[in-house]
Amino acid sequence: MRVVFMGTPAFAATILKEISQQHEVVAVYTRPDAVRGRGNSLVPSPVKEAALELGIPVYTPKTLKDPEEQEALRAFQADVLAVAAYGMLLPQEVIDAAKFGAINAHASLLPRWRGAAPVERAILAGDDEVGVCAMRIDLELDAGPYCACRSLPVEHRNAAELLEELAFLGAEALLSALAQFEAGRVFWVEQDPELVTYAQKLEKGQLDLTLEDTAVAADRKVRASSDAHPCKCQIADKQVALLSACAYDSVDCLPDGLEPGRVAFTCKRLFLGCAEGILEVLTLKPQGKKEMDAKSFAAGIQNIKNETKYWRTLGN
Repeated sequence: MRVVFMGTPAFAATILKEISQQHEVVAVYTRPDAVRGRGNSLVPSPVKEAALELGIPVYTPKTLKDPEEQEALRAFQADVLAVAAYGMLLPQEVIDAAKFGAINAHASLLPRWRGAAPVERAILAGDDEVGVCAMRIDLELDAGPYCACRSLPVEHRNAAELLEELAFLGAEALLSALAQFEAGRVFWVEQDPELVTYAQKLEKGQLDLTLEDTAVAADRKVRASSDAHPCKCQIADKQVALLSACAYDSVDCLPDGLEPGRVAFTCKRLFLGCAEGILEVLTLKPQGKKEMDAKSFAAGIQNIKNETKYWRTLGN
């Protein structure tokens, strides 16, 4: 099939590579180059990089509402628009530019977690499973019917790990959808409106630890975090981003437990007392320094074994 692909992050780049092996991707649309990470230089999106490697023409319009952009899109005479985390709403004129319309690989088990941050919200909510659905794009956000879904257990994986696996499952779901289009029989499943939940965009500081967090909630914040939305706190007056951790009801190294807000370094392990339970910090990144394990971090805190140390929310 003739496919125009639309996507931006690494999740979408993986899907593009898989789709291009079985279908003719005639053009790729992605968000314009932007400042990402440190420095002020413009960086292409992962999808743009992948498209250039594949030799596929890349287009980076700031808007798809321009009639000239819509006419250029129609000129590709695509059978379908395959979309994955593009980051831009598609006007009806764009959806209508392809024979079979637009189908999106949305990283949730619809109708649960429509919206911008489905994997992170699933982790924070304690969902047992995450997934990806090949969904027909309509004007209402993530509300169209789907024709293929894939799922996997969350277990103790973080958002990056889940998204990496979901990218390949998303490619499978989209390829299944394209096969249904080719066969002339698509098995659409309408979403149950009573089961809809929304994955609101994460706000700055939303994943920072607080003294009201249980150990389980703190662990979920750590696993839902990323470079864009880190999980931060202060440990012994040092600002850190927590990268990996584990929640416990009790720990043998701490037979008397650990009061909320207290820090303990024992058995060569670093623990934080939470509102309920104990969080073991495994890896972290102190402000201005490189990632390190908890033992290395503790080695830089004077008398951490013998003096009472505390952790706190940023700004408190």
